[in-house]
Amino acid sequence: MTGLDLQMARKVLDGQPFSRLVGARITAFGDGAATLEVDIRPELQQQNGFVHGGVLSYAADNSITFAAGTTLGSAVLTGGFSIQYIRPATGRTLIARALVVHTGRRQAVVRCDLFAAADDGTEILCAVAQGTVLSARN
Repeated sequence: MTGLDLQMARKVLDGQPFSRLVGARITAFGDGAATLEVDIRPELQQQNGFVHGGVLSYAADNSITFAAGTTLGSAVLTGGFSIQYIRPATGRTLIARALVVHTGRRQAVVRCDLFAAADDGTEILCAVAQGTVLSARN
C-alpha cells in the first residue's frame, strides 16, 4: 500500500508545468493502474491534423509512471519505455490507460493502451506502450 490516492495524484500532476501546458488530467488512479486524459486541441496536432506523436508519448510515459507509483510509492522515475503507433489519433480526447504488469522491490513493468475518443464516446486504439519504472527511494 502506497498511501497515495486520486486526490494526491492530481496534486502531483498539477505540480508538473508541462502537464499543465498540455492540459492533462488524471481520471483514475490506484490498484496498479492510472488513466490520464488530454483534450485534443489544434495546438497539440501535427501538420496533418493528427495528435502529435510527442503528445502520445508524453501521455504514455506519465500514465505509466503514475500507475507504477501505486505499487512502488511516490518516489519513482521512468527507466525507459517504448511506444508503437497503430493509427493516427483524432477526435475529442486522448486517453492513456496504464496497468502494472509486474512489480518487484525496485521496479515495475507497465503497459499502456492509448485511445482517441470521439464526440460520441467511441474509443479507437491508436498506440500501445510499455515501460519500466524505477523506485527512487533510498
